[in-house]
Formats: sequence, structure tokens, C-alpha cells
Amino acid sequence: MTTRRFVEVDGLRIAYCEMGEGAAVLLLHGWPTSSYLWRNVMPSIAGANRVVAIDLPGFGASAKPLDAAYGFDFHAGVLDGFLAALEVEQLALAVHDLGGPIGLDWARRNPDRVTGLALLNTLVYPEFSDAVLAFVDACSKPETRQFLSSPEGLKAAMELGLADPSRLTDEVLAAVQQPFATDDARTALMDAGKGLDPHRLRRPGLWSLPPRGVAAADRRSPR
Repeated sequence: MTTRRFVEVDGLRIAYCEMGEGAAVLLLHGWPTSSYLWRNVMPSIAGANRVVAIDLPGFGASAKPLDAAYGFDFHAGVLDGFLAALEVEQLALAVHDLGGPIGLDWARRNPDRVTGLALLNTLVYPEFSDAVLAFVDACSKPETRQFLSSPEGLKAAMELGLADPSRLTDEVLAAVQQPFATDDARTALMDAGKGLDPHRLRRPGLWSLPPRGVAAADRRSPR
């Protein structure tokens, strides 16, 4: 895996990993992971592309502000500043889990910049499942927030997200848990989990995207 790099966006320190040269591909992770999620995917993409995996705010080695709303406008602004700092204009998007709504909303705002789209086990349709609604609710309640963001809760979340439990090695689990070693970091993680307004996904035309190429995959995490 490449070494993490950092840029500052609107006063926030944003971490990312980058490999390869050529047309840009941006990878957006889900909850509660980071750019580490894509460590085994990036080398293949980097054979023909410049591939960038970001740690979204609230995750990984990026800033975890306690006063952020973690809504669509917040993430769109961060992605705008991040891509400007990296001098990326056109890009393909690969999104997973929570990164799906974030990436699709950004693509809706910037359709002429999107060259391709890959969807991996994420939220696309207006109708939320009971499991997703329960997760958003759990991120809002003190008693469940505390467990979900604890080392035990993060381990349970990873176990639920893996088709092959043997992939959850001590190294992988440590990479997921380490960014949330403090109370403030765990608070930011839970705020990020509930920050995206579900009603926004029901707005007409939200996902009306005209990318030149679309690849969709309904599968579990690329961990």
C-alpha cells in the first residue's frame, strides 16, 4: 500500500493514497473504513490509471471535526477542494457503502466531470432498507452510539460486512480500530454515520447522471 499523503481543504487535514498515472479514478470508502479498504484494489487500477483513495472527513487519518454537519453539502465542498488540490478535473468514481450517496451526490452536481461510475454494495435507490434505517437511528442514540464506535462494535461491523470472516485478520482489524482510539474520534465517526439526510435521496432527479461509462456491482466490501 502506498504511504498516506495529506492536503488541507478548508482548514481540514485530508489524508489520501495515490498510485499510477493517467486518467484519474477516485475511490470512496464506506463506514467505518478508510482508504485502507482499497489497498488490494489500487495496484490493478494503477496499471492504467492514476488512482486516488481518500479518507473522508471523520474517517481514517483525516480530520474528525466535532462541529461538522457531515451532510451532502459538507462532503461536496471537501471533495471539490480535495480534487482542486490534486489538480484533478475529469475522473471515474468507484463508491462503496456510505461513500455511494456522497459520491453520487457529487456526481449529480458535476456530471460533466464524471467519466465512469462503479457502484459496490451501496445506496442508490430512494427506498432505504430497514437495516439502513436502523443503522442511522443507532448512530443517533447515546447507548447504541457508544457501542457501535467501540472496538467491539467496530469488530462486529466488520464481521457483518465480510463474506469471508477469515479476511478479518488482526492487521485489518487494527487498521479499522486505530483511527477511533479517542472519544472525540468516536463521536465524529457516529456523527458521520447519521449526517446524510435520507430524505435527500428522495428528491426527483437526484441520480440523473450522464457518465460515459457505468459499471455496477452488488457485492460485499472489497476488504
